[in-house]
Amino acid sequence: MVTMLDVARCAGVSKSTVSRVLNGKNIVREEIKALVYKAIEETGYRPNLLAQQLATQKTNMIGLVITNDVYNGPFFSTLVYNAAKFCEEQDRRLIFADGKNSAEDEINAIDFLVRMKCAGIMVYPRHMSVTQLEKIVADSPVPVIILNHKLTQHRDRAICIDHYHGAEMMMNYLFSQGHKRIAYISGKMPAPSNSARQQAWQDKLQSQGQQDYETLLAHGNWSMESGYQAARELIDRKEAFTAILAGNDDMALGAIKALKDMKLAVPETISVAGFDNAKTGHYFSPALTTLDTPLDQMVKRAVEIILDLPRDAAYSTLSGTLVVRESVSKR
Repeated sequence: MVTMLDVARCAGVSKSTVSRVLNGKNIVREEIKALVYKAIEETGYRPNLLAQQLATQKTNMIGLVITNDVYNGPFFSTLVYNAAKFCEEQDRRLIFADGKNSAEDEINAIDFLVRMKCAGIMVYPRHMSVTQLEKIVADSPVPVIILNHKLTQHRDRAICIDHYHGAEMMMNYLFSQGHKRIAYISGKMPAPSNSARQQAWQDKLQSQGQQDYETLLAHGNWSMESGYQAARELIDRKEAFTAILAGNDDMALGAIKALKDMKLAVPETISVAGFDNAKTGHYFSPALTTLDTPLDQMVKRAVEIILDLPRDAAYSTLSGTLVVRESVSKR
């Protein structure tokens, strides 16, 4: 392996001179820089960028913390894809840390990225309380942006999605199509997206005088398998309903499979809708009606805040967009 010392010997300069050139120090004369660059090319030297960044207290990295219970499924892949894309557009690299399964693990992941001297850190928390999040944002030596959660003391450090309003939009659409009895498959609690979506579903049914909504509620864990089992459970209860709204697209697709296996036509007998606009829903049969969740805008605004780029607002609450396809029909 070619070292910095090899470059120095080839260029006829000291190792410290090579280091100053690589670190962009202007105190090195141009003719010396030319010698160093020529020696780098001739030797094929590749600098250790991480060591270089740690030495200069500068980094081109932006951190992302996500807990491992959201790794599977389109939500995680979409979030990470957009985070990497927007970091690359700003000539930054995304570095990921696993928040694992507890608040302590999430805090340790943030601390790891701080010690790696990331320019800033995006956190999609699952276990930390608002109090813990507020403290981390206040105490961190680099900008920490909280994704999909609201903060009260540091509103300019949170980017969230109005999941309640999105679920309201979906429920209003289902009602406009003549559906009055609508079952719901929830995801894992206490995820804020799930809590808000389920609350909007419940509020809408109650506003229509339906107080027995609990008989139309089944629980999943965001996976297709859990959506499949939840849909079978709902049918086995023999409660009357004409539509199923699932807390995400994966559970909705699992529900469609279960209904088909039980010889119930979708959407002719029972309509199905989901959330998050996963790509698989577009190619499924029938294509899934869903709510497009603006993960790309959430991550884009977080990167803008970290890098202090111009943006529309310091604090943002984003809304989704209804995507109407084939899995919902009129009654």
